[in-house]
Amino acid sequence: MTEQFDAVDVIRTKRDGGELTDAQIDWVIDAYVRSVVAEEQMAALAMAILLRGMTRREIARWTAAMIASGERMDFSALRHPTSDKHSTGGVGDKITLPLAPLVAVFDVAVPQLSGRGLGHTGGTLDKLESIPGWRAALSNAEMLAQLDDVGAVICQAGSGLAPADRRLYALRDVTGTVEAIPLIASSIMSKKIAEGTASLVLDVKVGSGAFMKDLDAARELARTMVDLGTDAGVDTRALLTDMSTPLGLTAGNALEVRESVEVLAGGGPADVVDLTLALAREMLDAAGRPDADPAAALADGRAMDVWRRMIAAQGGDPDAELPTARESELLLAPADGVLVRLDALAVGVAAWRLGAGRARREDEVQAGAGVELHAKPGALVRAGEPLLTLHTDTPERFARAREALADAFTIAPEGSRPDLPDSVVLDRVVAS
Repeated sequence: MTEQFDAVDVIRTKRDGGELTDAQIDWVIDAYVRSVVAEEQMAALAMAILLRGMTRREIARWTAAMIASGERMDFSALRHPTSDKHSTGGVGDKITLPLAPLVAVFDVAVPQLSGRGLGHTGGTLDKLESIPGWRAALSNAEMLAQLDDVGAVICQAGSGLAPADRRLYALRDVTGTVEAIPLIASSIMSKKIAEGTASLVLDVKVGSGAFMKDLDAARELARTMVDLGTDAGVDTRALLTDMSTPLGLTAGNALEVRESVEVLAGGGPADVVDLTLALAREMLDAAGRPDADPAAALADGRAMDVWRRMIAAQGGDPDAELPTARESELLLAPADGVLVRLDALAVGVAAWRLGAGRARREDEVQAGAGVELHAKPGALVRAGEPLLTLHTDTPERFARAREALADAFTIAPEGSRPDLPDSVVLDRVVAS
């Protein structure tokens, strides 16, 4: 077979600051999947994209080519409109768990395809797998049946969605090109568009515990993804949300499920509740339910009812006792004063080292491992009182977790105020 293009010519075009044509983009993605374009050639092209960037047209075509490498799901047969949420990942980010059943209360189908944790950011599937019997792998038919019956499903994406992205994602991870915004945006959006949802709300995290550390970079990523979704006919909007401090009071798998159930029962930490409601209102508005009141559905138990049905539909026991770690250790406040800083990245790394996360995709996670917070910034603390509880099945991990937390917090004199945003939601990006 004679190839339409030569990989070196495509690389040179982008290296020299040129725009790739639609035909070049279509060919290079297809040829990469066929292994005609070698790994080192795609690595060179990814680096050229990192350094030179892409136009809106190029990113849209690149995303479309990755979608075309696999299957597309179709939810048009469902009785209700569909809406989904994607988070760029953070520490203590259990929002998907209460959010999916909450939105489904209002006759909106929520097809939440989620992933596993890697490094300091937790994975939704790892959290739910701490529930006895719950399974992440569903066939397309099972997923559609559950959406039609329950209204919400949280499961792993099938291997047929954007297979080109799986190869490219792994390559970027080992070639220093993870930070390329066009490639981040197309990676996320190729899977979400292929998933087939009619509307999508993006939760783009900003801060030490997030992938995007500053607001300008996060806003650029959000704008790029909103444009991609809009161009593909998906009603897409984004919230930029704070990830300088962990969300809620837990980071870990079963720990976060427990906290999510508290939110569904009408309680839970204020920041988790606030962000769940903010994202729910965006999803409901995008799905044509602008007058819905998600706060009422949390308070009166309707969201909890859907949660229980959703967990049971995937083989889980919503009444089962969740796993707890065999060992725990307290980290105490060293002085009196006001806690003005608790670094999200440090807490995430500690939870990871305790066994809640994985360094490689094939690693096992501990269901009960993680970090429990006893104070958040703004709280008055006393010397010798617990600040954090560390949980693990393997106590030899405590030392490394403590190392991660050595400079994780700041206690200032009484009367001090933490330098925190007024709201967990920092900004909103909609279609231009």
